[in-house]
Amino acid sequence: IEEFLPTLKEADFAWVNVQVNDFENDGGKAASVLGFNPIVVNELVKQRFSGYDDHTSELGLMLPAVRVRELEVEINKLIILIRSNIIVTLHGEHVTRLVKFARYAVTFFKKVPKNLDDVDKISLVLIRILDENNERNFDGIRAIQEQGEEISKYLIEQTGGSRKGLGSDIYKMKHALISYLEALWASLDVVHYLRYGDAELITDDPIILQKVGMLSTDLTRQISISEQMSTVLASGLEVLQGIYNNQLQILNNRLALVVVWLTVLGTVVLVPN
Repeated sequence: IEEFLPTLKEADFAWVNVQVNDFENDGGKAASVLGFNPIVVNELVKQRFSGYDDHTSELGLMLPAVRVRELEVEINKLIILIRSNIIVTLHGEHVTRLVKFARYAVTFFKKVPKNLDDVDKISLVLIRILDENNERNFDGIRAIQEQGEEISKYLIEQTGGSRKGLGSDIYKMKHALISYLEALWASLDVVHYLRYGDAELITDDPIILQKVGMLSTDLTRQISISEQMSTVLASGLEVLQGIYNNQLQILNNRLALVVVWLTVLGTVVLVPN
């Protein structure tokens, strides 16, 4: 990280992306080398999914970085630090987002008007980072939906063997959706803190703040889609319960018929007293 310091001193504004192995041990050290107070990182790491820590001259944000593998939802932490004309992102090794922004960062920085204030420039960079993080998080709902398609096809199967473990899979999917929704709500909380530009390090330009409002709209839409999927899953559970109830009723009827025939046979072979 020390190799970037001479470049940062001469830069008009800059973004530094740092991967750390352990936030508790390495996060504060990396922030300190770049001129930030390590207490900001330590306070953010203590939060569960999201955080907002405004120290007037420094601003710290923590956002969830969602990673979905089949029906397992892994929520990692993405920390964003802002100071004067520099913005820093800290993340663990499993967070591979911001790759697209890194690829086009040079082009993006050139398009930022030079006559803007530092706070406006950094706010534009922050909005781009938030947008890409949200887009990668939105990929999670696609992965969950694909698993839902695999599960739903077993509901139309006539044989009981094909539905073995279906109840457990639907529960896992519903749990994945709940975890995913928690991450989206956490991201929306952070965006709400930024939408009015109250912090000294966030722009109060209404045009730029409109972009923050668009991030909020996108998150709200994704939350609505996830809630709809949760409703569909609840309906699927009701259907599954109905199928199990019908199967249980059929089994009870068969057992009752067997009992009747056993009674008849027992009467036939009954030895007279």
